[in-house]
Amino acid sequence: MLASVDFSTNPSYVIQNFVRATEMSSFNQRHRFPQNREIVYIGWKKPQDGWVKLNCDRACKELGETAGCGGLFRDSDGRWIKGFTRKIGACDALHAEMWGMYLGIDIAWRDGLSHLIVESDSKVLINMVTNNCNIKGHTPLLIRRIQEFLQKD
Repeated sequence: MLASVDFSTNPSYVIQNFVRATEMSSFNQRHRFPQNREIVYIGWKKPQDGWVKLNCDRACKELGETAGCGGLFRDSDGRWIKGFTRKIGACDALHAEMWGMYLGIDIAWRDGLSHLIVESDSKVLINMVTNNCNIKGHTPLLIRRIQEFLQKD
């Protein structure tokens, strides 16, 4: 039986909420968001039978000091197959997203996962990989490598 807990007086809960509120306030002051922004609701959906879904993402500290990436693979029943994380070092958020996608696809290729759906929360990255945006200059190496993986049989 679960004991009822009054979270409003639980010191740990109060401190955690204070820290979250302080971090969000600080973040909002540093990153002024435009008033006209699009809100997109995201939810995970199972892949079709026989397919595996790779969800990849990144994490960055302020000003690109430290970045990392990771991902996880799930089957058509939503069950976890495997995951990965990697410390990247100093880079921006987009490059960390690229590394997450590249490393995930590399793992899938090495493990023989040919029926793969790749998801990322970076619309810019997805547009770059699918050639749905105009990249001034040359295409970044990681984008070319991701595209090469996706063209393999």
